[in-house]
Amino acid sequence: MIDLTTPSVPLAAASSAPSVGPLKATLVAALVLVGTFFLLVGTVGIIRLPTVYNRMHATSKATTLGAGMIALAGFVFYGPGGDGLMALVTLAFLFVTAPTGAHMISRAAQRMGVPFVAEVQWPAADGDEGSEGDEDGSTKAD
Repeated sequence: MIDLTTPSVPLAAASSAPSVGPLKATLVAALVLVGTFFLLVGTVGIIRLPTVYNRMHATSKATTLGAGMIALAGFVFYGPGGDGLMALVTLAFLFVTAPTGAHMISRAAQRMGVPFVAEVQWPAADGDEGSEGDEDGSTKAD
């Protein structure tokens, strides 16, 4: 007969969890908050930016930093062995694959004929307010 009084899987409280001091907890919380901020900025960039190239920039840069910070927080929390090593491998894999994926999306969009820039309107296009020289960098003599 099966004994149902003792659990076959140890409870979370019974396992040896890593000790977390106040400095380590603060550092992990800061890394998670910074990572969450970058992920949020990348998400807003996907929604707000107009072209595939701009959206690709938002996803490849901001979300790579955001997910990287969260993976780094996992390394700080778990330490150099076991799960911490998995967090470092995740971080390395992320920094290798995200730029490669962004490059492939950019090449595919270029080959499909998506234009790079559609009618850019610069703020000082009406006059020479704020411009110190011509397009070649030279200044006009009086």
